[in-house]
Amino acid sequence: MSAILKSFDDIDKAAAEPLYQQIKNTIQEKIRNGDWKSGQKLPSENELVDALGVSRMTINRALRELTLDGLINRVHGIGSFIADAPRHASLIELKDIAIEIEQSGKRHSSRVLSLGREKASAEIAIHMQLPAGNPMYRLNAVHYQDDIPIQLESRFVNPDLMPDFLQQDFARITSTSYLLKQFQPDEMEHIVRAVIPDEAARKMLSIERSEPCLQLSRRTWKKDQVVTYVTMTYPSSRYDLGARYAV
Repeated sequence: MSAILKSFDDIDKAAAEPLYQQIKNTIQEKIRNGDWKSGQKLPSENELVDALGVSRMTINRALRELTLDGLINRVHGIGSFIADAPRHASLIELKDIAIEIEQSGKRHSSRVLSLGREKASAEIAIHMQLPAGNPMYRLNAVHYQDDIPIQLESRFVNPDLMPDFLQQDFARITSTSYLLKQFQPDEMEHIVRAVIPDEAARKMLSIERSEPCLQLSRRTWKKDQVVTYVTMTYPSSRYDLGARYAV
């Protein structure tokens, strides 16, 4: 039996306290005492069921509540991990997510889902301040911290202002890094929403149906022209959004 599973030896099936709460309390105590470190993988539900002799429903409830408390991350198809402090996205600065992750001692990687040219829909044309049907460059990508997805990026770029955008390797560099080397914005707009992601987004972010997401939409201008419009979707348990202002 692993050292982690031995931590549950004190679970008492005859006690008045519900089993799921005992399991939850044990995990909370180990995390808060520093015995279990961020990023450490927990035993699977099957392993916990077999080792503790309790129902899957009991294990699932304990892990679900710990996820809602922000103490663990459950990555669909991979497992449950002790949570890091939530990654913090700025509302007033343009920051490269790769640099943020690497400065925290973690490893960033990204996967390009699609990169190409398409015609702007009526909605996107309004955001880009261009006629509907105007050619746009579009990038869809997923960003990972130590192989755990933390951001889904959907970006539109004005091809007249960034003609070489499609020639970049966005699995090697981030779009933010590339764009910041090309221009410094004169103006930015940020809009934050709470959203329930669709099935495709949930799959890309490896989250369960019940988990909401934070969505940050950002437009950047140069000389009164919108250069890029991007929507970034974050699992709520893995990211937070904030800002600090001088007053």
